[in-house]
Amino acid sequence: MSYAVATFYKFVALPDCETLRSQIFEHCQQNNVYGSILLAQEGINGTVCSDREHLTAFIEFLRQDPRLCDLTTKESESDRAPFDRLKVKVKPEIVTLGKPDINPSERAGTYVKPQDWNALIQDPEVLVIDTRKAFEVSTGTFAGAVDPNLDSFREFPGYVETNLNPTQHPKVAMFCTGGIRCEKASAYMLSVGFETVYHLEGGILKYLEEIDPEESLWEGECFVFDQRVSVTHGLHPGSHTICVACGYPVSPEEMRSPLYQPGLSCPSCHDLLTATQQQRNRERVRQRQQIKANKLSSLS
Repeated sequence: MSYAVATFYKFVALPDCETLRSQIFEHCQQNNVYGSILLAQEGINGTVCSDREHLTAFIEFLRQDPRLCDLTTKESESDRAPFDRLKVKVKPEIVTLGKPDINPSERAGTYVKPQDWNALIQDPEVLVIDTRKAFEVSTGTFAGAVDPNLDSFREFPGYVETNLNPTQHPKVAMFCTGGIRCEKASAYMLSVGFETVYHLEGGILKYLEEIDPEESLWEGECFVFDQRVSVTHGLHPGSHTICVACGYPVSPEEMRSPLYQPGLSCPSCHDLLTATQQQRNRERVRQRQQIKANKLSSLS
């Protein structure tokens, strides 16, 4: 079976997000739509999967709300289910910056379409910033982009305050996975005095979907928060897997490392796990192997 995957977000006032949560949850349950959807008074953010028919029906269901009638999606296909459960939650923010006064629906940076992105980031006067977490950046990024080395998006304002200056960096271009973080980051930067701020429309996913590999300035793969782990140009599944011990992506090269033990550790966490954590991981692997053996035995 082929699964259709849709990623979407929109900053728009949703004061009734609690009621909307119930409606969305009920629709998804009835139509076999799985994934993760966040709602807040500032908007909606989600990634979901289903068969093509039900996914299309779900997006149309969302667009029946006049506030979401122009909701755009980034869609791809997967030969395995990226999600096996449904989560629809109400949060204070749909992407947590920790600056509740920032409202991208009122003021944000300038959208740049994927077709115009290469020319912009090759301009020597433009500072290009990757607004994602450090482990995401390690999977892939744009050539020449600055990595703020973030453990959390909440750290972005502090990075700007410490490292950037509106007078020294008059032009800034930012990007993230689907566009939501860099849109909110652009609103924040405008609020603290940066004059010209750009952000990649549709994020890395839209760029990889629309730009030919021969013309691309993207290096590596793009980490995604589902069971695909990473995607490449054309939004095809990438080559990374996930370390169940620490949740970080593991590249094919890292899988060949003696520090990589499936279910136990990877090069990123091997030296950080306590003896108790290592034993807990070993027990979890043993239990999974036993469950698998029991299933095989019942089928024989």
